Amino acid sequence: MTGFIDLQVNGYAGVDFNSENVTRESVVNVCRRLKTDGTDTILATVITAPLALMLKRISRLVELIESSDEVADCIRGIHVEGPFLNSADGFIGAHPAAAAMPADIGITDRLLDAGRGHVRMLTLAPEMDSDAKVTSHLTAQGVVVAAGHSDASLNDLNCGIDNGLKLFTHLGNGCPALLPRHDNIVQRVLAVSDRLMISFIADGHHVPAFALRNYLDVVPSDNVVIVTDAISAAGLGPGTYELSGQVVEVDVDGAAWAACRTHYAGCASTFHQMIQVLQGSVGVTDNQIQQWMIKNPSRLLGNQ
Repeated sequence: MTGFIDLQVNGYAGVDFNSENVTRESVVNVCRRLKTDGTDTILATVITAPLALMLKRISRLVELIESSDEVADCIRGIHVEGPFLNSADGFIGAHPAAAAMPADIGITDRLLDAGRGHVRMLTLAPEMDSDAKVTSHLTAQGVVVAAGHSDASLNDLNCGIDNGLKLFTHLGNGCPALLPRHDNIVQRVLAVSDRLMISFIADGHHVPAFALRNYLDVVPSDNVVIVTDAISAAGLGPGTYELSGQVVEVDVDGAAWAACRTHYAGCASTFHQMIQVLQGSVGVTDNQIQQWMIKNPSRLLGNQ
């Protein structure tokens, strides 16, 4: 199966999109490798960093997209993940907590200006977006707003949805390992899954297969999106890699760990490796894979 659409790719095949020095040749090679691996189009993801660095990295990706038809055919836009995230331990995940901040329209516009029309998605924590003002602002400009790295209340989520929130980014991750047993971010998001699309990292590490199967039984199929959250290690196997200046260790099982070994830092799996998990341990069909990896992300981006 080919034609996959991946909404969250931090890097691939040895290249980190969060490096401001990434070269045109290396990105062209990544695009060719992605096509070979069955992924037709992606959103290149820029994660939280000091604002000046985020702007520089977004601008560099724009230069690469606008200077190469081959890159533009593969990288159909930029996904800005942050900086308006919950900075608390666990919720912030692999993002630097010191660079997280409350949502701000002025800073949002600087991110969009750097993107020159190529920012297609932005992930924020709804509890950091007072009265969903930034969510509404982005939605009015055609940018898909996703929630993530968040401990949003049900009121926060519903307010966001009422103002244009469309997706929750990698449910089951970007949150602490220990949560209240009933009232927690996973349960709250599942409670609004009829109104919100939800993405999952299906590598078998970020969410155990049995738990992923439970989530997929609850979320309407029209609202499921599979993403890789790939980093530069994707498709390369065990070793030491980089994500936005951080050291990431990929173990023999393919899990990508932050240097502290307390949480994952992106993902080292390809879509085809995820399909093996989905069809094997989770037990989904070809039609479901096509819907979750092609049709639903395409619809989210307004392509159908």
